[in-house]
Amino acid sequence: MSTGPPPEELHFSQRPTVTEPIPGPRSSDLLDEQAAKEASTVAYPLSLPIAIDSARGATIEDVDGNVYLDFAAGIGVANVGHSNPYVLEAAQEQLGAVAHTIDFPTEARLEFIDALDSIAPGTLPGNSRVAFGGPTGTNAIEASIKLAKYNTGRNGIVGFDRGYHGGTMGALSLSGWSSYKSDYTPLLPDVAHVPYPRPNEYETSEAALEASLEEVRAVVSGRSEDFETPPAGLWVEPIQGSGGVVVPPDGFLQELAEITARHDVLLIVDEIQTGMGRTGEWFASDHADITPDAVTVGKAVGGAGLPLSATVYREELDTWGPSAHAGTFRGHVPAMKAGSRAIEYIAAHDLLDRATELGAYLQDRLRELKQQCPRLVDVRGRGLLVGAEFRDADGAPLPDLVESIQTRCLRRGLIVWTAGIEGHILRLLPPLVLTDEQAHVGMDILQDVVGTVTDETGR
Repeated sequence: MSTGPPPEELHFSQRPTVTEPIPGPRSSDLLDEQAAKEASTVAYPLSLPIAIDSARGATIEDVDGNVYLDFAAGIGVANVGHSNPYVLEAAQEQLGAVAHTIDFPTEARLEFIDALDSIAPGTLPGNSRVAFGGPTGTNAIEASIKLAKYNTGRNGIVGFDRGYHGGTMGALSLSGWSSYKSDYTPLLPDVAHVPYPRPNEYETSEAALEASLEEVRAVVSGRSEDFETPPAGLWVEPIQGSGGVVVPPDGFLQELAEITARHDVLLIVDEIQTGMGRTGEWFASDHADITPDAVTVGKAVGGAGLPLSATVYREELDTWGPSAHAGTFRGHVPAMKAGSRAIEYIAAHDLLDRATELGAYLQDRLRELKQQCPRLVDVRGRGLLVGAEFRDADGAPLPDLVESIQTRCLRRGLIVWTAGIEGHILRLLPPLVLTDEQAHVGMDILQDVVGTVTDETGR
């Protein structure tokens, strides 16, 4: 069976086409209508003021007919591209048969579980179980918290500073962003946060690594002021996405695996943004060659932007009983069908290698730009998760500059996103089906915009 059209045939075009002001007249009307009707929690249109009509591959068309290159992919959702026909065909066929099955078995469900098991990190393939509990990544985090507490009989949970795991109360408790949490306290008790190793804040990567691990050892062993006994679990992003596209030093995940195993603490790796091929491996933890106790997946796992998340964990941890983690939408079957097809598409078109190749190109172009722009102080990432950090001469973050870059890129037909608590990181995470020409055109636009903005601001 054919695995669909090749990546270069998925898109509206290879270049953006902007003929109307942004936002255009129809977009402006819809944005105003949304603001009048929907909750004030809506955020993304504040930075990207467009109303979307349709999308294909790595391109998006707004309701005014402007076509954009998408270097955000729904914040890491559209890994196989928007509206990939090979994926959509299967989802539509399943939707025509049955969509909602709670957790009754279907062929689509079991095929998807097998597909997830086949790509799971480390030694999990053939030794995993999958828990579905809700449509978004934060539901998977909640399941993993319950899994850790149930299996260890302990209450303590540990996250990393500037980490982000979701918006529900347990996931929010684990997250290390005070600005997201301060209005909703108190959250879960018995939560500790330890430093994530950020190499650019230390003289060497080794120093950053040891500073982080020293506190991890203390907390995980139960000899810190946070806990008198070991906690139930430790949650880590293999690369901090929202926290600033921070790639930890080599050896970090391996050390975490050893420390947690020594104290019978579960190691849960949050692969919601980094999974499904984004970093050039199926999961970012594959780069470290470890086997987590559990992995949380979401975002791109639904194949075509369909809502789905899961917690994949060691079979030995499957000690809980029926309805221990429940939910009306315990697996959206069309999303499962789409997820299986997306895995097939990624494998058939060598998109893991493609992510590595394209990511290296994006970083190379940014490093060229860094030579011309002193405010661009760091370029980092892995695969198609790339960050560029902007600071002034005194080291202060420059969120206004990054916001201006994002706005001007949009006017030129390029959608980019941001990261970091201060908002001073430019984040690029395009679909894995991005073409060479699209990558070249997009980086040409970005390079020109950064040069123009920095010239005008004197920064």
